[in-house]
Amino acid sequence: MEQNLHSLRKSYEKDALLEDHLAKNPFEVFSNWFQDAENDKGVEEANAMAISTIGQDGFPKTRIVLLKEIEDDTFIFYTNYTSEKAVSISENPQISIHFFWPSLERQVIIKAIASKTSREKSASYFDSRPRGSQLGAWASHQSDPIASREALEKQLEEVEKRFEGQEVPLPEFWGGFQCAPVSFEFWQGRPNRLHDRILFEKSNDGWNIKRLQP
Repeated sequence: MEQNLHSLRKSYEKDALLEDHLAKNPFEVFSNWFQDAENDKGVEEANAMAISTIGQDGFPKTRIVLLKEIEDDTFIFYTNYTSEKAVSISENPQISIHFFWPSLERQVIIKAIASKTSREKSASYFDSRPRGSQLGAWASHQSDPIASREALEKQLEEVEKRFEGQEVPLPEFWGGFQCAPVSFEFWQGRPNRLHDRILFEKSNDGWNIKRLQP
């Protein structure tokens, strides 16, 4: 397959990211940007974030998950603890988080250390999920091979019968990860590819701030 994409380009001209108007705490900057994304009609899921881990085969792998909470300076998402991403995190908790909001011409890259949330927090979130999502968590052996779509639907039917007429409990193999950032990079598109890139790096004294060349 050959395809020439040289002409696919756009000029970024919507905003600027300048130190004079920048909060000194990256969580405050992120909160402001996230609110902008939530309020922008061009962003369908502001909390969609890419999580990159290093797999057992030595390759990085990236997938989209949904940010569900920001608490105690950590970013929290939920998943199956037997999934490929969770196994990768258990072996190497150093991950990368990426938000991309094209309509705002912004992205955020976060390096973080991931660890499991408490069972109480996982249960609290699990109880808030729609019943169908709760049943789906029990039905899917996430990342394991399966013969067909029909086989997956049969597993769901079995789970539906198992919990018929009762509340769906939190599976032992399911829960949250809290990701504690060690760096934030805020990227704002600018004309002529001279983009603004501001890096916050955590230190014993707080956050060090520097501008990176585009």
